[in-house]
Amino acid sequence: MVDPLFAQLSTLAASLALLFGLLLLWRRNLGSYVDAFQSQSVVISLLFCVVGYFGEDPQLYGVALLFVALKVWLMPRYLRKMQQRFAVEREREPYLNVPSSLILAGVAVILAYALMRPVVALSNLPTRGGLPLALGLIFVGLLVILTRKKAFTQVIGFLILENGITVLALLGTYGIPLIVELGVFLDALMGFLVMQIFIYQLHGTFESIDVDQLNQLRH
Repeated sequence: MVDPLFAQLSTLAASLALLFGLLLLWRRNLGSYVDAFQSQSVVISLLFCVVGYFGEDPQLYGVALLFVALKVWLMPRYLRKMQQRFAVEREREPYLNVPSSLILAGVAVILAYALMRPVVALSNLPTRGGLPLALGLIFVGLLVILTRKKAFTQVIGFLILENGITVLALLGTYGIPLIVELGVFLDALMGFLVMQIFIYQLHGTFESIDVDQLNQLRH
């Protein structure tokens, strides 16, 4: 029998995670991007605990602690240092303006619901209500990467996308084996470090972190 409280809490957590993802398309201040990612990671950490409690899987508490260490403390700390290092405060001229970005995000979320509808209809998992929201978060992460110029913002978009994949896997499998989640954490950390090096190289070459500067390499 599905616990209605479990279903409500998992859907609420997925909704909050999606909301924090949408903030990246709404705001232009880079500091608020880091805050949104950090807050989203806190919500996902709590979601691990919720699934661990109702699913009687104590390993997920350990995963939640790792998630807090990596994405609530370590990565936001380095992101803020990068922002201070490059003295960049805002995403001034994105490829797509804020209203258009939010409209496209709304379409993406609707598409996520349409794609996940057959899965939700066939699933008996108490977490199934959050699956479309998790897929919508993945789409939002992709939108951030594709519609923003600054490499710094694109790094956060990548992290948001990875968070969406984590939420989808957590809700879709009713818990993730610890060894699998450790591998995901390692991949995320390596991807973050590679992108950090890329940003430093981009700034060192062009004195800017706008990816548009890469077009100069063609000339």
